Amino acid sequence: MTMNRMIFGAFAGVGLLLAPTANAATLTVLVDSNTESVNAMQALTEAYSQAHPDVTFDLETRPGGSEGDNIIKTRLAIGEMADIFNYNAGSLFLNLKPIQTLADLSDLPSQSTIKPVFKPGVTSVDGKVRGVPFGAARGGGIFYNKKIYADIGLQVPVTWQQFMENNKKIKEAGFVPVVQTYGTSWTSQVLFLGDFFNIQAKQPDFAKLYTENKAKYATDPVAFRSFEKLEEIAKADYLNKDYGAATIDDGLRMIADAKGAHYPMLSHGIRALLKDDPKAAESIGYFAVPGDDDEHNGLTAWLPPALYVPAASPNLEAAKQFVDWAASVNGCETMIKAIGASGPYMIDGCALPTNLPSPVADMIPYFQTEGRTAPALEFLSPVKGPALEQITVEIGSGIKTAKQGAALYDADVGKQAKQLGLPNW
Repeated sequence: MTMNRMIFGAFAGVGLLLAPTANAATLTVLVDSNTESVNAMQALTEAYSQAHPDVTFDLETRPGGSEGDNIIKTRLAIGEMADIFNYNAGSLFLNLKPIQTLADLSDLPSQSTIKPVFKPGVTSVDGKVRGVPFGAARGGGIFYNKKIYADIGLQVPVTWQQFMENNKKIKEAGFVPVVQTYGTSWTSQVLFLGDFFNIQAKQPDFAKLYTENKAKYATDPVAFRSFEKLEEIAKADYLNKDYGAATIDDGLRMIADAKGAHYPMLSHGIRALLKDDPKAAESIGYFAVPGDDDEHNGLTAWLPPALYVPAASPNLEAAKQFVDWAASVNGCETMIKAIGASGPYMIDGCALPTNLPSPVADMIPYFQTEGRTAPALEFLSPVKGPALEQITVEIGSGIKTAKQGAALYDADVGKQAKQLGLPNW
């Protein structure tokens, strides 16, 4: 487990109000090695030390993916976890055995300003909130080219029927209606997963029933629609010809260059395009995966990762004070100054920059209106089958029907639930 380490000491900080902490301490922090995560944590720890000269930080980085998961689980299991660490909210959080391993953060003052949509993803089965947000949220929706829409005279769809009618007109005009990029296979899941808002809008208890093995995709008609939508696009021949080999970079470029009209994708995908072509995003808009009626229209949200404090931390109170500040408006604004805003932050009162990229600006109204966002299913249930991306590739390619794919996924989910030891499976 090779890790990099950086030490952040106390800084005098001219003009900053010095506030007392529970205890003078050197707090250890473990953060993933993503550049944005490191830069955000560096900004937070430096600012905090300026305001609290009796607190210093020892920052380590870890890899992402399964290697990082194993580091987190191993260090928690042997009692050698850092005082503060960042990790996923949602299903992966539940796999950390949070009741046994993580401190209860329910009573932190910052909890009053953390958006309600975030909290289920860091709440253990005993009802205790055990994490605070670290970074911006993402949406699971559809990028669209604004010039194509303007030239053809289309409106942003709020129902699936309107979306498919738009696709028909787009194809008739000589453009690719829907870009898919199965060369980056995980992207095949986005339309399916991004449809969860529409499931929850009609069945608010679906995540609970699904976790308890009382609802299945193959037999629940509302949930089944998420697979069926992939099938409908494939049957209509609305995809780019190279969908099997195209990558996420290809997909974003096709939308920016008006080669394609729609691209189902997590909103943070825009970062890669902005890095190479900062002006490209202004030609792109973003909307939620449409449902089957205009009464319910909203966005499936991917929650940001969270900051956690191990229950066994020798610096428990000092660590809790730091994460409380990190989740405050001041902490949020510190992160925005350091890394910008590729999506909405989960802190009420934290103002975003006015010059947001167009797709990010399109997301904000969903989060500002109560009831127009729902966490992705993985933030409400520990059950997610590992073969999903292969199944969605097959359905989206027309190799398997939605009915066949749903049955395969239910079987895949059952295997994973048994491995997790979930009851009733």
